[in-house]
Amino acid sequence: MRKTTLGFVAALAAGAIALTGCSGGRGDTGDATGGSDGTEAAAAGFDADATIGVSLPWLGTQNWTEAQDMFTTELTDAGFKPLVQAADNKVTQQQQQIESMIEQGAKVIVVAPIDGTQLGSVLESAKDAGVYVIGYDRLIENTDAVDGVVQFGSIRTGELQGQALLDGLKELKGDGPYNIELFGGGPADPNAPAFFEGAMSVLQPKIDDGTLVVVSGQTDFTQVATADWDNSKAQARMDSLLSGYYSDKKIDGVLSPNDGIARAIITSAQDAGQDVPVVSGLDAENESVTSIWNGIQYSTVAKPTSDLVGKTMEIITSLQQGDGFPEATEQVDNGVKDVDVYLLDPVVVTKANIKEVFANDPSRLALLN
Repeated sequence: MRKTTLGFVAALAAGAIALTGCSGGRGDTGDATGGSDGTEAAAAGFDADATIGVSLPWLGTQNWTEAQDMFTTELTDAGFKPLVQAADNKVTQQQQQIESMIEQGAKVIVVAPIDGTQLGSVLESAKDAGVYVIGYDRLIENTDAVDGVVQFGSIRTGELQGQALLDGLKELKGDGPYNIELFGGGPADPNAPAFFEGAMSVLQPKIDDGTLVVVSGQTDFTQVATADWDNSKAQARMDSLLSGYYSDKKIDGVLSPNDGIARAIITSAQDAGQDVPVVSGLDAENESVTSIWNGIQYSTVAKPTSDLVGKTMEIITSLQQGDGFPEATEQVDNGVKDVDVYLLDPVVVTKANIKEVFANDPSRLALLN
């Protein structure tokens, strides 16, 4: 098992969090992992028809609506009582929803935080009630009331995005140097700076040697972040960049942190009369899968919701049966404790490999016909 420190890298390697249900869940002894120190709670498990809470940040992108549907279906099929809610990107609303899940006797609560630093108090209440907390897709920071995190590697995701941008520029834009701009995700999401750091580990050497030219000079995450992952805010920034820096030159490529922002960037470039730049993405949303197949958006990174939900369900089932948490891939220091992290592997998607990546995904394959 690897151990990662929080710092700039680890705090960024975000993962999702699930809070395990209340009263009679994990109890207050031991580390709730069911390991050699032997917690009574892990040995006891909980009822096979227990209530399981899932707290999602919002339903504004395809991956979150998929998570809502999959958790509802899979928890029901497994015999649990699902309590799946989304918080419309409002931290206070998410806190209230988690409080309600505790009050309704959830044994596990799965939490994908809106802001990974703002849930400590309510999660402490969950811990005191014996609820297991599992992070989903994003890290929850500065609290010991987190038992584990299921996530795709955030730094690795960014590395794939950065390399795809380089590959696309070479493939589609001829010899460099290349004019590019950089976009990041929402700063409250601990994944967003991690994605950007991973991408910049690939892109910075090419910026330093002159292969890539960031014409605006905006290369710091605080300059390029997109508040709330809001597509309209990203498009407005892209409009401003194009009018301010590209009135007499072409833009060749853009690092985009997800598919919605990628599509906003492409729309802005088209509206400005620019050729479509090479644009990265994330989440393999249906609209972007079609765009990639049609040669518009260059790439995305697939983080299948089914894999995230499936791994989370595996952990919930293990807890219910009294077997504790499975062995984690690594540990991440969240500022208070070393949190077990269950890493999954993302994959870059371009037109060249799109059919291979989605060979077992009939719904997305259908988009390519």
